[in-house]
Amino acid sequence: MRREERLRRRNDFAAVYKNGRIQSNQLLVLRVLPNNRETTRFGFVVGKTVGGAVVRNRVKRRLREAARSLVVRPGFDVVIGARKPAAEAKFQALRASLASLTERARLCESAPAEAP
Repeated sequence: MRREERLRRRNDFAAVYKNGRIQSNQLLVLRVLPNNRETTRFGFVVGKTVGGAVVRNRVKRRLREAARSLVVRPGFDVVIGARKPAAEAKFQALRASLASLTERARLCESAPAEAP
């Protein structure tokens, strides 16, 4: 992910936690807050309950890759948090889980209608 597509500062994460909308499922928690930017920025949170450092970093790498594959509308700050079962989940399950949460949060770009 490019630098401008990442949440990096503590204040940015805190704003999303304080004022953002929450969507969740068994594997992930998605927090979304509109920003006044031309890009959507992502932040990833994986706590120690998920596992040791190696496991947490693996889950973050998988979540970053899953987020890269999404087509989302610009103008949002998104924090993706992993729950404990995410450590054992396959990549396809993580990606499907993230895709369903972004659809529920109405972050997905609407697909253009095909011409007849």
